[in-house]
Amino acid sequence: MACIKCISSSKDVFHMKILKIDLSTNLIRAEDIDKTVYQGFIGGKGIAGHYLKSHITKNWEDPTMPLIFMCGPLVGTSAPTSGRSCVMSKSPLTGTICDSSVGGSLGFNIRKAGYEGLIITGKSNKLCGIEIYNDSAKIVSAGKYKGWETGRLYNTLKEKGSVVSIGPAAENGVLFSNIMIDGFFCAGRGGLGMIQAAKNLKYVTVKGTGKIAVHDKALLKKAREDIFRLIAASPIIMGEHGITHFGTGALYDLIDNRRMMPTDNFKKTVFKGASHLNAFSYKKKYNTKKTGCKGCHIQCKRVGKNHEHIPEFETMSHFSALINNDKIDIVTEANQICNEQGIDTISAAATIACYAEITQQELSGNKIISLLGDICKNRGEGAVLSKGSYYFAKEHGRPELSFSVKGLELPAYDPRGAYGMALAYAVSTRGACHLRAYPISHEIIRKPVATDRFSFEGKARIIKISEDMNAVIDSLTACKFAFFGCSLEEFAMAYTAVTGLETSAHELISSGERIYYNERIMNWQNGFTRIDDSIPERFFNEQGSSGNNIEIPLINKTIFEKTLSDYYKIRGLNANGEPTEQKANELGLTL
Repeated sequence: MACIKCISSSKDVFHMKILKIDLSTNLIRAEDIDKTVYQGFIGGKGIAGHYLKSHITKNWEDPTMPLIFMCGPLVGTSAPTSGRSCVMSKSPLTGTICDSSVGGSLGFNIRKAGYEGLIITGKSNKLCGIEIYNDSAKIVSAGKYKGWETGRLYNTLKEKGSVVSIGPAAENGVLFSNIMIDGFFCAGRGGLGMIQAAKNLKYVTVKGTGKIAVHDKALLKKAREDIFRLIAASPIIMGEHGITHFGTGALYDLIDNRRMMPTDNFKKTVFKGASHLNAFSYKKKYNTKKTGCKGCHIQCKRVGKNHEHIPEFETMSHFSALINNDKIDIVTEANQICNEQGIDTISAAATIACYAEITQQELSGNKIISLLGDICKNRGEGAVLSKGSYYFAKEHGRPELSFSVKGLELPAYDPRGAYGMALAYAVSTRGACHLRAYPISHEIIRKPVATDRFSFEGKARIIKISEDMNAVIDSLTACKFAFFGCSLEEFAMAYTAVTGLETSAHELISSGERIYYNERIMNWQNGFTRIDDSIPERFFNEQGSSGNNIEIPLINKTIFEKTLSDYYKIRGLNANGEPTEQKANELGLTL
C-alpha cells in the first residue's frame, strides 16, 4: 500500500495534534486538538473519552468505531513515571467503555513524532499495518504476518520504533484479547485486541525523533525532585520488600496474609500453596531482573534469566489460587502463552475457574495449558470459553458462577476482605476493575491514610474521590504506583511546568470528575443502570476463609445497597445510577 503524507491543519497555540487514520479510505491527516478540550480533559484517558463519546452507541464492529491511542501531557519529558499511554474504545466483551493504561515506549514515540495521539477508524480490505515515522505515515500490507505471535512480531519490527500488535487470539475472535505494546506490555481488559482485529490491523509502529517542549524547565526540575523524594520514602514502592525489588508480585504475600486471595473460583479466600508461589519464589527460581516502562525508575516488571515473562500479581494469583494450581512453572507458562497469543490473563484464568466449578473438574497443569490453547484458537471447549466467563456460565444455566461485573471478570482481591473494593468493582465504568478507584491503597496498604476494610462507613465518598483522582492519573498517563508516595500536588506542578497552564491539585480533580462522569454518560447511553452496578451474589451469601484471628464475613447486602445509593448522590447520579442533565451541565457535558 502506498505511503500517504499527513495533511496538517493550522496549529493552535499549544501545537497539540492528533493523527487520524481511516483504513477504509486510506486517508491520513493531522488535526489540532481544540484548546478547550485540552484544558477540560487533560490528555490520555480524558481526551480519548471526549473523542469516543460520539461513537459509543454503535456496535463495536462498526468500521467507524475508533481505536484511540492517546498520550498525557507529561509524556516524553523528565517528569517521573510519565511514559505511559491510554488505549480506548468500546468493549467487545462488555459493551461498556473500555480503556487501558499501558507502558512501554509507545507514548514517548507518539509524542516525539509530534502528536498527542492516534485515532484509527475504518476497516482495511486486507490485513494491514500502519507505520509512522515523525510526520510521515503509511498503510502497508501485513498479510505475511497473519497468525504471528506478539513476541515474534515485535522482534521483527522493533527497529521501526514502538510496536503495537495483536496476537493470533484476536485474529481468532477471542473476546478478551489484548493489544500488546513492545512485546509484553498489555493494553488489557475488555477485549481491545478485538477492536484492532475488526479493522484488519495487525500492527502499528511509531518512531519519533523530535524533542518535547517544556515551558519552565526549572519548575519541572523542582517537581521532579519532590516526586523522587516522596517515592523514595515509600516502603511499598522502594522498601526492601517493595515493588521496585519484587515487582507487583510484592502484593502476593500481603493479600494472602489478609485472607482475601480469591481461591477456587471465589469459594475460599486462602490458598494453602501460596507460600511457595510468591514473588520471592519467582526470584529464586528464575533469577529475575528488573525492567519496566520507558522513563520510569520504579521498574515494576520482571524477566527471568532465560527471558521468561514473569507474571504480574494478578496473573500470579489467578493462575494459582483461583484455579487451585500449585505449580509455579504452570503459572509462568500460562502467562507466556497469554502474552504471546495476546489475551487478558485475568479474564482467561477467571473463565477457566468458572469452567472448573461448573464442570466439577480438578484441573491438572496439562489441562490448564490445553484449555488456554483451545481458547486462543477458538476451538473445542475453548470456543465457548473464548467469549468469557459470563457467556460460558449463562450458556450452562449458572450465570451466578461467573465472578464478573458488567461481564468483566474480577481481579485478584476478594471483596469480602475489603468493602471499598466491593463498591469499586460495582460502580467501575469498565466492569470489575481494581484500578478505577484502587481502594486497596488505603484499605490494605494504608496509604494515604488507613481505613477500616470491613466497613462501608465513608466508602461512598472515598471511592468517588479516588475515581476522580485516578481519572487524572490516567489522563496525565502517569503511574498509579507513584501515588503511594506522592500526590497530585507534585504532579500539578509538573503539569504547569510542562504546559505553561497554571493549575492545582483541586483543579485537576475537577477535571477528573468531568472525565469520569463522561464515562458514566457513555455507559448510560448503552443501557447501563443501577441493576448493573452490583457484585456476584456469593459475596452476600457465603463467608470467606476466616482464621488466624481474622474473620472474613459475608457482605451485608442491605448496607451495600445503601452505600451504593450514597455513592450515586455524591457522584451526581439519580437513584437508578443514571446521569442527570443538571450535573452534566455543571461539568460542561451533554447527555
